[in-house]
Amino acid sequence: MSVTDMGKKARDVMHEGVQCIGEHETLRTATQIMADLGVGALPICGDDDRLKGIITDRDIVVMCCAHGMDIDRTTAGELARGLVWVDADASVEEALFAMEEHHIKRLPVIARHRLVGIISEADLAKELPDSKLAEFVHRVYALD
Repeated sequence: MSVTDMGKKARDVMHEGVQCIGEHETLRTATQIMADLGVGALPICGDDDRLKGIITDRDIVVMCCAHGMDIDRTTAGELARGLVWVDADASVEEALFAMEEHHIKRLPVIARHRLVGIISEADLAKELPDSKLAEFVHRVYALD
């Protein structure tokens, strides 16, 4: 039986307790939070406590360090990009489609306009049959 046959929703497979970084916080702070939490990505939240984007460790290296930007002065909000998310009540199939379509490995989950979790490859690996997981990985890593 596949995860979609069971009627699972995004909220059923997401990782709860996601910590945001404020849009005005520096990339140095972002790297320290990532190191402390042992994660490679952080959602970026605005002063209004709403999701503004997501930043990855790779974004910091490629978009900041490689271009000579100062991680002590550049803010998370400056690198906020690709605001793709899914509603907590969306089906797992909808979440998979969004991740595949946008070639993303982490998908924020929203309920009542607030971030409630994130779906990662690791979360999917626990839930999907091997064949479905292999198909997902192939599509996310495929070049357009």
